[in-house]
Amino acid sequence: MTCVEISYNYGVAPDESVMRGLDNVREVYGIRHLHLNETSRAVNVEYDATRLSPAVVANLLRRSGLDLKS
Repeated sequence: MTCVEISYNYGVAPDESVMRGLDNVREVYGIRHLHLNETSRAVNVEYDATRLSPAVVANLLRRSGLDLKS
């Protein structure tokens, strides 16, 4: 297992439905930790790089409804 931490910036603050979606992301096999920093509008994700790529992690976050910045 290769643990990697990546940070993504987001625009609009997550509402209740997005937070539920992020809870589902936490359940994905290979996601080890997910932390929102509301003051810097960033989400930090620790994941297993042997199972997931940064593009897959970003896609999971977008599908949860989080407004990721490119």
